[in-house]
Amino acid sequence: MRTFLPALVMVLASAVHAAPEAQALLAASDAIRNPEKPFGLTTTLIEYRNGKQQETTSLAVYSRSERGSGQFRSLLRFLAPARDTGKLMLKSGNDLWFHDPANQATIRISPQQRLLGQAANGDVVTVNLAGDYSARLAGEEDITDGDRQPRRAWRLELAARAPDVTYHRIEYWLDRSNNRPIKARFYAQSGSLLKTAYYRRYQSQLGVERPTETVIIDGLDPNWVTVMRFADYAWRDVPESWLQRDYLPRFKPE
Repeated sequence: MRTFLPALVMVLASAVHAAPEAQALLAASDAIRNPEKPFGLTTTLIEYRNGKQQETTSLAVYSRSERGSGQFRSLLRFLAPARDTGKLMLKSGNDLWFHDPANQATIRISPQQRLLGQAANGDVVTVNLAGDYSARLAGEEDITDGDRQPRRAWRLELAARAPDVTYHRIEYWLDRSNNRPIKARFYAQSGSLLKTAYYRRYQSQLGVERPTETVIIDGLDPNWVTVMRFADYAWRDVPESWLQRDYLPRFKPE
């Protein structure tokens, strides 16, 4: 008994202080970024070079998750600039399609392809990271967030489950107190840093405090910055027909 009790105390203490399961943390952070029911929002991307505003793109996003997999399917309609108004992007599974109504052409595109500034096509569609990546808890760290405030965070290492996702590897920091995404570093298969993102300006949207701004900084040039702003959140019906590639030429915005 004398040797058993200390061992039991150590086991119980370990259970009390056990680290959370990494994949559960990632799923919890997904639920903060992504509404649980079909929704729409407006995404605006603004590119800056050396502090000077360059191009701006605005998109209407319609998205909903698939039963079972939890993966999102999304239709994006370009609102601005005028030269791109009416163009469409469709994400179904990990397939991404682009439709130009001017020539009625629909082509397959890569999620890694640049959309504007440091934002890739895969950055503007709704993504369930817990479905696309395997997570490993790499520890706790004190970091500085996008508002230069100190935060205690979980650091996750995410490894792509399939070659057709946007990034090969991601370092992901979540607020230890509430699992909110704070920061991410995205890496190419070569191991080079592509970009760093900060998730900011949490506001109540559709019943949950969600980030309404993501600041993306180039991995090589810190003076090349793209800001993504999310507004006009709303629950809305997203018909199944909108998420079909063959329907793109007939899509009419409501």
